Amino acid sequence: MKTNRFKLAIIGLGYVGLPLAVEFGKKRPVIGFDINKKRVNELKSGLDETLETNKQDLEEAKQLYLTTNEDDLINANFYIIAVPTPIDKNKNPDLKPLMNASRTVGKVLKKDDIVVYESTVYPGATEEDCVPVLEKNSGLKFNKDFFCGYSPERINPGDSEHTLINIKKVTSGSTPKIANQVDALYKEIIVAGTHKAKSIRVAEAAKVIENTQRDLNVALINELAIIFNKMGIDTESVLEAAGTKWNFLPFRPGLVGGHCIGVDPYYLTHKSKKIGYKPKVILAGRNVNDSMGAHVAFQLLNTMKSKSIKLKGSNVLIMGLTFKENCSDLRNTRVVDIIYELNKYKCLVEVFDPWVDPQKALREYKIKLIEYPLLNKYDSIIIAVAHNQFKSMGPKKIHSFGKKNHILYDLKYIFPNHSVDMKL
Repeated sequence: MKTNRFKLAIIGLGYVGLPLAVEFGKKRPVIGFDINKKRVNELKSGLDETLETNKQDLEEAKQLYLTTNEDDLINANFYIIAVPTPIDKNKNPDLKPLMNASRTVGKVLKKDDIVVYESTVYPGATEEDCVPVLEKNSGLKFNKDFFCGYSPERINPGDSEHTLINIKKVTSGSTPKIANQVDALYKEIIVAGTHKAKSIRVAEAAKVIENTQRDLNVALINELAIIFNKMGIDTESVLEAAGTKWNFLPFRPGLVGGHCIGVDPYYLTHKSKKIGYKPKVILAGRNVNDSMGAHVAFQLLNTMKSKSIKLKGSNVLIMGLTFKENCSDLRNTRVVDIIYELNKYKCLVEVFDPWVDPQKALREYKIKLIEYPLLNKYDSIIIAVAHNQFKSMGPKKIHSFGKKNHILYDLKYIFPNHSVDMKL
């Protein structure tokens, strides 16, 4: 399948769009578009704040043209939309970024153009929500004048092994011919190969259940951890024992945040409710995982009481703010839930995270990061994120931040039981 005719444009240069633009930019001309001028200017200077690419990657993408000018998009005929799809305060899908991007593309859409969506959505969103916007703004007819595809992103921030080109790519198109063309284009950069789904709706559904499945698996382990804690049983020891069976899944309890696992299930349940079925298992799992920050805080507070540590005015150190280890991504981090709960009890919380831009933490969560923890200061210390920097410190160093009578809570299971006071 020849793809020579395609003039590519990537809409949205975040965690998903930028790696795409860079990889395609190494092989063919590609327009990288984003509405954030600061972001585009930083990329032009070789700086990627997400750390998903580096200066060398950007320099190697010699055919990548970065712009904030919508008029530049008129030169493309194959558009890939990779913008955020978050949830609102009521945990409903927020499609505003997706609709805005669709309007932008719709204004420059021409006959025989192709628009592919990578943003995570519920099944049916591409054809039911996005296509009407494209039609309205272009005056063209879907599957007659222009065509669509869906190829869900599988970016794993901070993962240097499972990068874009090393993860199998699911592709789809609005007609069999378009599906073949979309698949052929992605094969130019995806070393791991592609999987051509039977339809756009199948591809959308596949993406949204990938993270829903993981969310439920973690929710089960989280609930077991709560039960075992109340029974005085060490959860890690239980999981190690159960893990000796060949088909036991090696999940661990913890906070579930980020741009996918803590969000995608709500897209699926939203659609499910709209078609008349109220999900039970999925929402139950979400409720468990969304409550874990508060559970961690209450666990710590109860232990502090048992060790005669006053709650009001106590100094608590939180190590890590990102939603996962070894990345700078703060999106939907659930570490903030722990902080908010401790604040209710007038604890004096300090947060240390060497991966995070202090200005971003202040802007997004009103949290002022410290440069480095002080010695002998803290009544309690929570290792909330398993950054390599924290592992390399070792438990002895981290204990040195605490007062003589303090608690070290290893939320991420990075140190042996005998070297910490608490685990989830």
